[in-house]
Amino acid sequence: MVVFNDISVLVTHYNRSKSLEKLLKGLHRLELKFHEIVVSDDGSKPEHLDFVEELQRIYQFTLIKTPVNKGLGNNINKGQKVIKTPYTLYIQEDFIPQPILIEKLQKAHQFLEKDADLDFVRFYAYFKFPYLIPVSDGFSEMHFKHRNFWEGYRKFYVYSDHPHLRRQNFFDRFGEYEEGIKPDRTEYNMMMQVLAGKPKAYFYDDINVLLAQENSVEEPSTIKRNILRNSNRLFSVITRAVYRYLRFNLELLIFKIKRKTNGRSLI
Repeated sequence: MVVFNDISVLVTHYNRSKSLEKLLKGLHRLELKFHEIVVSDDGSKPEHLDFVEELQRIYQFTLIKTPVNKGLGNNINKGQKVIKTPYTLYIQEDFIPQPILIEKLQKAHQFLEKDADLDFVRFYAYFKFPYLIPVSDGFSEMHFKHRNFWEGYRKFYVYSDHPHLRRQNFFDRFGEYEEGIKPDRTEYNMMMQVLAGKPKAYFYDDINVLLAQENSVEEPSTIKRNILRNSNRLFSVITRAVYRYLRFNLELLIFKIKRKTNGRSLI
C-alpha cells in the first residue's frame, strides 16, 4: 500500500455512477491510500445518486451534493473548498488509474515537495504539449512561448481540467472556476486565468498511460461539443488555427489586465 497523507482526491461526478465505481475500484485495486476522497456531485438523477451513496458506504468517501445542477464550475469549486490537505489530486469520474500511476504520482508529489514554485503536475492530455523541457522520470516542464503565429494555439493549453496534482493554494494563485457558464467555457476561462498567473507546471510526456479515459455507451460524456470545432477537413483546420491563435492572444491579454485590476470588470 502507498499512503499519501497530505493528498486528497477530488472527483467530479454527474450522472455516471458506474464510471465512478470503476474509478474507485481502480484506486482500491492499486492500494493507493489518501487522506480523503471527496466526490462532488452536480445534481445527478436519483438513480445515480442512490448508487453513489451505496458506493460511499463501501469506499468511505466524502460526498458533497447540490439539490440542482449548477454546472462544472460550481461542482469543482464546492468540492475543492472542503479539502484541507496541502495537495489535491483532481480527477473526473470517467478515468481508470493504471498501475504505473503509483510510481509517477509519487514522483509528482516529490517534485511539489522540493520546488515551492511548482504549481501543478499534469497526468493526462488529448495531445502532447508542444514546448517541453525534460525534467526527469518522463516528466517535462511546460514552456509557454509567446512569439509568432507558427508556434500555434496549442501552446495555450498549459492548464487543463484533465487529471493533475495541484497545491492547496490553487484558487489563491489563479482564482476559482467561473460559474453559471457552459462547461467548455469554464475550462477555457480557467486555462486563461492560469496562464495570466504565469504558472510553473510539469507534464507527463506519455499522455495516455497513467490513466485510461472510458466513455461507455451506457454512460457517455455529459459534455456536448460542437462537431465543427473538431473537424479534420483542411479548410476547417487552417481556419480554426488562425481564429484560435488570434482569439487566444486577445483574450489572454484581457485576462492579464483583469488580473492586474484585481478582477474588476473592464467594461
